[in-house]
Amino acid sequence: MAAARPLSGAGQEPGDSDGKAPGPSRRTATPGPAPFLSRLRLADFRSYEALSIELGPGPIVLCGANGAGKTNLIEAVSMLSSGQGLRRAPLAEIGRIGGSGRWSIFASVESRAGVRLLGTGWSGKDSQSERSAGRNVRIDGQSRAPAALSEVLEIAWLTPAMDGLFMGPASDRRRFLDKMVAAFDAGHRVRLNRYDLAMRQRNRLLELARARPAELEGLELVMAEIGVAIAAARLEMVTGLASAIADRVARSPDSPFPWADIALDGRLEGWLGERPAVEVEDDYLGLLAGGRERDRAAGRALEGPHRSDLLVGHGQKEMPAKVSSTGEQKGLLIGLVLAQAELLALQGAAGAPVLLLDEIAAHLDEHRRSALFAEIVALGSQAFMTGTERAPFAALEGRASFLGIEAGTIEAGG
Repeated sequence: MAAARPLSGAGQEPGDSDGKAPGPSRRTATPGPAPFLSRLRLADFRSYEALSIELGPGPIVLCGANGAGKTNLIEAVSMLSSGQGLRRAPLAEIGRIGGSGRWSIFASVESRAGVRLLGTGWSGKDSQSERSAGRNVRIDGQSRAPAALSEVLEIAWLTPAMDGLFMGPASDRRRFLDKMVAAFDAGHRVRLNRYDLAMRQRNRLLELARARPAELEGLELVMAEIGVAIAAARLEMVTGLASAIADRVARSPDSPFPWADIALDGRLEGWLGERPAVEVEDDYLGLLAGGRERDRAAGRALEGPHRSDLLVGHGQKEMPAKVSSTGEQKGLLIGLVLAQAELLALQGAAGAPVLLLDEIAAHLDEHRRSALFAEIVALGSQAFMTGTERAPFAALEGRASFLGIEAGTIEAGG
């Protein structure tokens, strides 16, 4: 298990000129007003045939019956991030039922750099290849890659589906951590994709049992270089989170949310805690070369950052999060997201993230709800929160905008 500590240059990609890792230990911006969506327009997205709403900064409470479209609305906001959105749904499944299948989202964002215009959508199948086209992204009218969205806006979310994060497979926790890393370093997703491609190609060659050594060596070299960069970036993120958590504990020792004790469990992460990244690359390269027969028998690579796990414990009780109560697990998860939000407010290129908190009040008592709302207000983030009733959000009266949602329509006042 690797304890979090700062690394110098361990996450460096080829072409980086300053020799420093792009993770959260590097301050890239000074605190300033949090960016927020001032206008949101949807077309044929989920249950919304057409929607145009004006929004303000700060908390926004979306109230409505189950199935009214609350989660669909915050999913639309999540699609303005560089990833796949909070449901991770295929692009072809997002369009409105009964519509053409195509969908679009447009937003005006009040940012540190002024008003920015974001748009994303899906145009259906490619007319020539009949294959599904990728996601379209435009920033200020210019076509951009999805990763560029993080230059303007960061978005963090909590959904009921994430409540089992600490009980689920390690892959869920890696994805959770990698999303945090990508908020500080857009190149992290590129590295993950390149590593995965090289690993899958190596697996196929091993299955053939006739692969030339040079082919395997080339793929293993890619896996070693990028794999160590991935592990280093994750360590950098955990270091930043641990520091933010420590600051939160010192500031609010009686917080109703338990503080998380976090670490990374993985061979590369452990090595990086002991020696320079260049030596770890050589060691991992040797591990891959020496493990070819074992990996061939297993049908997969048995060592690498794709096997690492984010370990989370209940700090006060000194026990794993997975054996904590349901309420404690929810509190730990909320604490991690708030710690990330504080890091982004201080160090992120775009500033504090927009928060999407789906059914956030459902499993919190009144004391914890009030404490959470106070944290959100203090952070200054625009925060979309959903619920079936207005009463659980009473502590936000006078400090939040309340919107009522019914059958794909929105009315002010909730």
